[in-house]
Amino acid sequence: MSRQLLVPVDGSPLSKRALEYALDEEGSISVIALHVIDPSDPGYSSATDVDVRNEPPHGSREWYQRAAEEEERIFDEARELAADYDADLSTDSAIGEPAREIVDYAEDNDIDQIVVGGHGRIGTARMLLGSVAEIVVRRSPVSVTVVR
Repeated sequence: MSRQLLVPVDGSPLSKRALEYALDEEGSISVIALHVIDPSDPGYSSATDVDVRNEPPHGSREWYQRAAEEEERIFDEARELAADYDADLSTDSAIGEPAREIVDYAEDNDIDQIVVGGHGRIGTARMLLGSVAEIVVRRSPVSVTVVR
């Protein structure tokens, strides 16, 4: 029986590192790359630098279309990385607050482990910026590996 690993991806170097970690796991595994589009994030929930002054109005149909295009770019990169490891990769997406969607996905889809990239912020920066990884670690129903 294969273990299912969930890797949240946003196109950042840290999410790529987490995906590499998961793809490098030994044994029978299934890796699912999950991208969460956060409707409150004007930058399409990706690590791409976006000048929101030149983009469609936040929350518009065009904005969601652009977010979907950005998501497909992220998934294409994840598939290319999986091919480098000669590994199978599934992709899925959700819309909502990222930490909540990641935890809900793990609960609803028989996930065995979550592998997430974490910035390792401390102190005031963590309090002000929050941390998806930290929230996932606290609320996850399964083991979480944080990759830095």
